[in-house]
Amino acid sequence: MKSNNLKVGIVGAGRMGRRHIHVVRKLGFELVGIVDVSRDALQEARREHDLDSDLLFDSPENLYASVVPGCLIIATTADSHCTMTCNAAERGTKYILVEKPMAVSLDECKRMIRTCETYGVKLAVNHQMRFMEQYSKPKAMLESDEYGGFKSMTVVGGNFGFSMNGTHYIEAFRYITGEEPAEITGWFSPDVVANPRGVQFEDRAGSIRVVTTSGKRLYIEIGSDQGHGLQVTYAGRNGIIGINELTGEMTTSVREPQYRELPTTRYGMPAKAGRETIKPVEVIDSTAKVLSALLNDQNNVTAQQGMLAVKVLVAAYTSAENGSVAVRLDHKLDHSRVFPWA
Repeated sequence: MKSNNLKVGIVGAGRMGRRHIHVVRKLGFELVGIVDVSRDALQEARREHDLDSDLLFDSPENLYASVVPGCLIIATTADSHCTMTCNAAERGTKYILVEKPMAVSLDECKRMIRTCETYGVKLAVNHQMRFMEQYSKPKAMLESDEYGGFKSMTVVGGNFGFSMNGTHYIEAFRYITGEEPAEITGWFSPDVVANPRGVQFEDRAGSIRVVTTSGKRLYIEIGSDQGHGLQVTYAGRNGIIGINELTGEMTTSVREPQYRELPTTRYGMPAKAGRETIKPVEVIDSTAKVLSALLNDQNNVTAQQGMLAVKVLVAAYTSAENGSVAVRLDHKLDHSRVFPWA
């Protein structure tokens, strides 16, 4: 772990930015400033965390005029991630953690990676799934002989947005399978619900299917007419795991050992059922682990992995806008297209 005198700055004083203040303090680092163009947001952060007024800045330029943070956390909307990342790298910051989605175009993702490589900066994206029990536990279970290997992951929930939260599940799928997506198909809901982050932003709902070269599958079903809950079902050859991510309830059903070798068509064999509670969705402890991994350069959530999630999303748009044809990631995508993601 980097020494506790590491100076950390945060850009963005919204809900996630204020959570990052908890993360910085949890790890014992020195918060040297929080930036937001909104005075109200800064004052909310000051009241919530009892900050000195000299830690509040209305622009990254004013923060850097005061101090060069060794680490910068970027918790703004995605349209500013690229510019802020590149500017921080050029000004001497050596560690950057950016919120998801990584950027609003593949060209921006590539620019962020190139700039950080040029200036010797370590860059990570805040996809926390590998550090959360609701993903690490089913991953370990599905890899066992009992479950017979991972086959599919199905996410059903309310309209949480493909860019806002769908990218998390794309990275979770890559982490659990240990494979990169190969083919994507998208079906978007015809209506677009107003984005709570502003009229300039737009996210899409609907369905996405992601398949790896070996045939492992991810399904995300978040139609715009769905407004409640978040359930993930994992299927192995011999068993099923269901997790309510908001409550932490996990249910399991796996074939009794003597029936494991029977064909998959014998789906109703006697099974061992289980029910337990695991840690539900949380962001502070898991984000602290993402930041620690970045600083230690160990099990880091790399910028390339963040860009891969964006690439899958671009392919889903390409598919949905072209009659829901399957789109392979090794085919040409529009890297220059800018999306209105928050």
